[in-house]
Amino acid sequence: MQSKKLLIVVGIIWLVSAFALLPIASACAPQPKTQVLKVGIMTPSTGPAAEKGSPMGHANLDAFEYINRELGGVAGYKVDVLWLDSAYDAAKVVTIVKRFMDEGSLLFGTSSSKEMSAAMEIANRAGFPGIACFTAPILYRPPKHIYGQMPDYGDDWTAFATYYLKNVWKGSGKPKMAMHLLNNPTGYGARDAAKATADKLGIDVVAIEEHTATTTSEMESLTRIKALKPDVLYISSTPAPTAVIIKNAYALGIYPGVTIGLGHASITKVLVDIAGAAIVEGVYGVYPTVNWGDKVSGMAKMTEYVRQLHPKDEGNMDYITAWAQSLLMAEILRLAVKNAGIDVLAKGGAPAWKAVETQGIQKLKNFEVGGLHGPVSYTPGDNRLSKSLRIFQIKKGVITPVSDWIEAPLIKYEEFAWFGK
Repeated sequence: MQSKKLLIVVGIIWLVSAFALLPIASACAPQPKTQVLKVGIMTPSTGPAAEKGSPMGHANLDAFEYINRELGGVAGYKVDVLWLDSAYDAAKVVTIVKRFMDEGSLLFGTSSSKEMSAAMEIANRAGFPGIACFTAPILYRPPKHIYGQMPDYGDDWTAFATYYLKNVWKGSGKPKMAMHLLNNPTGYGARDAAKATADKLGIDVVAIEEHTATTTSEMESLTRIKALKPDVLYISSTPAPTAVIIKNAYALGIYPGVTIGLGHASITKVLVDIAGAAIVEGVYGVYPTVNWGDKVSGMAKMTEYVRQLHPKDEGNMDYITAWAQSLLMAEILRLAVKNAGIDVLAKGGAPAWKAVETQGIQKLKNFEVGGLHGPVSYTPGDNRLSKSLRIFQIKKGVITPVSDWIEAPLIKYEEFAWFGK
């Protein structure tokens, strides 16, 4: 009986001790990560560039949905995305960037070079790192805190001009090129490349015309171009004005006849839809991503999400670009967490931005982005993170690659006295 009582007492003491130790045990157990990583993303989802911005906004958010849902966020931390529509309006962009900084974003992304050209002054002054999908040399020559996800509009022009001379031009002497350019960095990037390299390549640029994003007719400017009898017409713009220019060129009998080449902001499925497959048949263009259906590791998951969330965007190459941008931003955050630590990032502000730039962006090395575009690496003195692109041609309504990957060389535009003036 005494031993029974002793056992009961011992049991009670053990239970009391066990309960007393529970808080200590709980404190020692792994705790869920409550800290989040914040990024800001803007896209021109309404306004004059909505045909590009809308699918890009979808892709940015769809990719982070995948990252958070299936990959557990970045390094175990959920990524909170502050997404805002710029409406392709420079005044709105400045307000948006201030909000990104005020609300704790660690870095930010833009779709267009126009957005980033409006954002870069305030971002560079603050040391707030930004990643632009579509870029122009003026954004990062000389290099500061803005980075290009892929080759820029200057790289487009140089790649197309080189391809044209080697594979299309059959005449003697210098071919005559006319250029029709959007009146913002989308067009000016191509203009700057032509100014820097046309003579060296052996191309005679006979005309540079400009247009707005809302143009409805370019018959007058194209009539001037027609009188100069160019061999090739190069357009660096967005899909809607590009469609206007090509349809007008068709109506004037300029095309077919001259070769037409497009920068990568122009050539997408939306262009074919707006202009009509018959009108744009045979048009060349430059683009820095793979095509839909290409056998690369990231294609299946991206296709799964676009079909689930935004099926109308399937086939649009701008969706690929923005999906890859989100993957890139996630990789930058992963590297920053690994190299600088979550405590540094959690403080926010200038120290966190510096850590993201120096321990994230500048530590990128051969990141594959699921094979959706060229590998991403940071090279000191060159803020283009991927440098590969391909030449495409529209054949029976399908944007079809006609070249292997081309590595775009670095051009130090700031060494030209005219640059930026």
